Amino acid sequence: MSGSAAARRAGSDPLPREVLERVRAREPEALGAFFERYVDQVFSLVYRLLGDRTLAEDVTQEVFLKVHRAAPQLDASRDPGPWLTTIATNACRDLWRSGAHRLRKKSDSLEDDSGLAERLTRQQDEPEGEAIARERERIVQQAIGELPEPLRLAVVLHDYQGLDHLEIARLTGLGHAAARKRYSRALEKLGVLLKERLR
Repeated sequence: MSGSAAARRAGSDPLPREVLERVRAREPEALGAFFERYVDQVFSLVYRLLGDRTLAEDVTQEVFLKVHRAAPQLDASRDPGPWLTTIATNACRDLWRSGAHRLRKKSDSLEDDSGLAERLTRQQDEPEGEAIARERERIVQQAIGELPEPLRLAVVLHDYQGLDHLEIARLTGLGHAAARKRYSRALEKLGVLLKERLR
């Protein structure tokens, strides 16, 4: 799925080129529009990777500070989604590598989850079925949070951000086959973690 396809899947189109040109020039109004358009997307990615809401809020702010600094590098002719994903992913990696953060083993359920959690749960109309589905979603999120960082990144980027394996390979510096293999290993490990929990 291309970056623009990922944006359409997320339910909104990228900002117009003229706005992105103004972002490149660091015009405050354009930067504000950029923030409003992409803050939820960045927060969602960071929260899924870190599993801690407060920390995700801090890292999201850091991402947009980095966007402000790197704004002249923005390619206004392309969807900025992949660029933002790279900045956000690198900010999480920097945090993991710093040793200042020990990832919590338990992450909260995300009300707007889709992707893998949605595929692993069956939505039912009755309240009991909805409660069961929410609990399964929470269990899936907890299991994703327990994956090693490279495997967690593979699942989040593919199943929640909508990136294909080629895009993930470019983002992570892996070859295409290695990115596919890492995703397969992530699903296998996730399956082991979920086997007993989702009975």
